Amino acid sequence: MCCKTNRRFLLLYASQKGQAEAIAEEICQQAKEHGFEADLHCISKSDKYNLETEKDPVVIVISTTGTGEPPDTAVKFVKGIGNTTLPANHFSHLRYGLLGLGDSEYTFFCNGGKIVDKRLQQLGAQRFCEVGLADDAVGLELVVEPWIAGLWIALDQEFASRKEDPNQCDKSASGCVGTVSDSRIASKIEHLKIGDSKVDNSFLPNITVHSVLHGSEPSLSQSAPPLSQSALTIPALPPEYLDVQIEESSEQVPNMLWHSESPVFQVPVTKAVRLTTDDAIKKTLFLEIDISKTTFSYQPGDAFNVICPNYTNEVEDLLDILGLLEKKDSLVCLKVKVGTKKRGATLPQYIPEKATVKFILTWCLEIRAVVKKAFLRSLVEYTTDAGEKRRLQELCSKQGSSDYNTFIRDAGACLLDLLHTFPTCRPPLSLLIEHLPKLQARPYSAASSNLFRPGKMSFIFNILEFASPLGQLRRGVCSGWLATLTAPILQPSTKDEELFVPEISISPRPVNIFHLPEDPSLPLIMVGPGTGIAPFIGFLQHRQKLKEEHKDWIFGETWLFFGCRHKARDYLFQDELRHFVDNGTLTHLKVCFSRDTPAMIQTGSPRYVQDNLRLFNKEIDRILLQEKGYFYLCGDAKNMAKDVNDTLVDILISEKGVDKLEALKILATLRDEKRYLQDIWA
Repeated sequence: MCCKTNRRFLLLYASQKGQAEAIAEEICQQAKEHGFEADLHCISKSDKYNLETEKDPVVIVISTTGTGEPPDTAVKFVKGIGNTTLPANHFSHLRYGLLGLGDSEYTFFCNGGKIVDKRLQQLGAQRFCEVGLADDAVGLELVVEPWIAGLWIALDQEFASRKEDPNQCDKSASGCVGTVSDSRIASKIEHLKIGDSKVDNSFLPNITVHSVLHGSEPSLSQSAPPLSQSALTIPALPPEYLDVQIEESSEQVPNMLWHSESPVFQVPVTKAVRLTTDDAIKKTLFLEIDISKTTFSYQPGDAFNVICPNYTNEVEDLLDILGLLEKKDSLVCLKVKVGTKKRGATLPQYIPEKATVKFILTWCLEIRAVVKKAFLRSLVEYTTDAGEKRRLQELCSKQGSSDYNTFIRDAGACLLDLLHTFPTCRPPLSLLIEHLPKLQARPYSAASSNLFRPGKMSFIFNILEFASPLGQLRRGVCSGWLATLTAPILQPSTKDEELFVPEISISPRPVNIFHLPEDPSLPLIMVGPGTGIAPFIGFLQHRQKLKEEHKDWIFGETWLFFGCRHKARDYLFQDELRHFVDNGTLTHLKVCFSRDTPAMIQTGSPRYVQDNLRLFNKEIDRILLQEKGYFYLCGDAKNMAKDVNDTLVDILISEKGVDKLEALKILATLRDEKRYLQDIWA
């Protein structure tokens, strides 16, 4: 009999920073309560499953990274299903459901999930439930929770249809397969909004605790009515699965390069320069590193990773609160708990053997990560004060979703913020390792060409500064660390300090497509306000050397749209850009200043790069659609990237006389042809 009676489904996740994995694990935990068996695997573990022979339903949870790309763990999978030689019925036996994670502040929202969904459909697979697209900009749980609730309904229907038709597994998707229509599932999901009385929460415990209010305004530490007087529906307690033993030992501990999916290179920083004035709103640094003694190679436009540690003072603070200061240099022995209820529990691969407590907190765990609801639920069990327990329960409950978004997610509250806010909360080290994600390397764009500066690579960045939820000034994990590391060469005061050469560790990014066209005769438009100018400095350096070395080549025109706040404070690479214009490498330089004096603004000068683009709509239309040119966009995704995209849509509507839908299709075609390329970040 081909259809199994144990109601098994294959559950795959593709995660970049751990969110998709955490949601898949939540689905896995809930599955048993609903009478299903989830076979959970990372989508990269192709040896653990086979979609070509899979007979049971498949559920995929997939995030989006970069400029709308699938996460690194899904690159091989996407390449495999993208094989153009596969027949149109290759996956006709497959029934699947897909939950995509994304951020609507990026232009290509949830594109990782959309790519997989579209390709599975092209290969004959059919959905057994509606696709879910969750938006981190407003809170993933607004879609995730009702989608998961609807998943159980869809799976019930799917397995019921298989019982009615025992031969279903051998029939093609276009045959008489028992089908639950997307519209039926969608209508059911409409009744599964968070807080709706129709949601089946029977598998969740109801906890009613009455808190004593100390004020009317809610905060991280306290709530207000009606939440403070409500009965709470809180998540089930995640099963603990790690056994941690701290052992005294004098054995050698690993360095930070012990584990990486890409080769790691330790390189010296040979130059550090402040690019902005002291009164600039943002501090921008330029660093040059020496790669001449390594096998590291790059093209202009490539991004690479910088491997960075957590802040020493934050690690020390965490050690102190957890009572581990005296044991910080002791070795940690990790084992999977005997009898754990967590399915597929394994040791985290990013924590090496023979690592000390301090090493793990410094190099392995993202201690600044925003605390997820599952972690909050676990922290309740290690909090002794009744009022603090109640508040943690509220923050992870369905009824407290608004407070969670305000005081945790939007505020960027991390574990340290919670431990200072709730003094009786004292989790063990094992809980941190179970719930905190891997410390991620930070990506930066190369701002140089190896042709122009052989053996050297440059990059620029703003030193990120912001207030913590408790009002303390924080710097970005990597940008602040780099600024501190290179301070002696930024402002040398003695001869000894002038000789100081700091080193950093870098690794290549697995996917880089932000490159110059192979044909140098094609024109290109570059849009890069602020530090978004970085890859275009590399482009222009490269073009200059090619022009010098190949005087018989034909080179297309080059346009650069650059913007900053103040001409006198943060006009990055001003001298270099003028030089590129003077020697003919850069054909057109269009610069705008958004916050210069009102008198300058009153002249009608454009304030933002998109304003400048509108002034040259005919040239943009000509370059992109008539001359098959390239459009590159680099910078902040939150506003600029969307504004530029909208501007391009308006230009196409105006110049081609098409409607908005057709304009969007033209841009989608340019992107598919890799002539509209983005390198953007949050």
